[in-house]
Amino acid sequence: MQNPDNAFKKALQQRQAQIGLWLALADPYCAEICAGAGFDWLLLDGEHAPNDVRSVLAQLQAVAASSSHPVVRPPIGDTVVIKQLLDLGVQSLLVPMVDTPEQATALVRATRYPPEGVRGVGSALARASRWSRIPDYVDQANAEICLLVQVESVTGLNNLAAIAAVDGVDGVFIGPADLSASMGHRSNPNHPDVLRTIDDAIKVIINAGKAAGIIASDETLARKYLELGCAFVAVGADATLLSRASSALAARYKETATATTVTGNSVY
Repeated sequence: MQNPDNAFKKALQQRQAQIGLWLALADPYCAEICAGAGFDWLLLDGEHAPNDVRSVLAQLQAVAASSSHPVVRPPIGDTVVIKQLLDLGVQSLLVPMVDTPEQATALVRATRYPPEGVRGVGSALARASRWSRIPDYVDQANAEICLLVQVESVTGLNNLAAIAAVDGVDGVFIGPADLSASMGHRSNPNHPDVLRTIDDAIKVIINAGKAAGIIASDETLARKYLELGCAFVAVGADATLLSRASSALAARYKETATATTVTGNSVY
């Protein structure tokens, strides 16, 4: 048995556009459904969704048979949390709230085994090594880790070039919601100042030789970011899709029911 290649990381290195979907419902059944849709990557969210280590594990198992690559966002860039996720077999991480190159450097070390990093060596107990059925896992794992850091504040933007320059950071993801709030435009990520800032940030990331990423549920914006060179773009979220579709369906029938007088005898 061999350590699986990280095809997602290779695609980012080759600047092949990867289209993703955010998974926030924290449910393996939903994850399995979305994994069959054909997205290149699926983001399992541990920052704003009710995920823990075991629920992430269940979703990893649910999507394992698909061609969609799981990317996990931990709630925080903590060395212990990262270790737990990597031991589950996660190869790609999106770490939120990265503001400085020092943070980014610490995250690189958290994802690497010594001597390159500080990841605890306990692979014999871990799904990542298939419980030692991948005999050289600890020698191969570092090369297959994909570390994506999320810049989403004015401080992070001011340090963007330095963050992107950190060796071991594979990509930088711009978080529009938090960024807009940090810029004084809370709940308005489409403010012209925010959009201009994002465009400039994408250029900085690409010029640093790293993959740029973003989430954009608006199709026009998503296609614009792909044209600007973003290598990984999330174009929606499971929770949002379900919320909007269920509300629209209910509204259509409620409008009809309100306009219609029900007649006849009840069948009950």
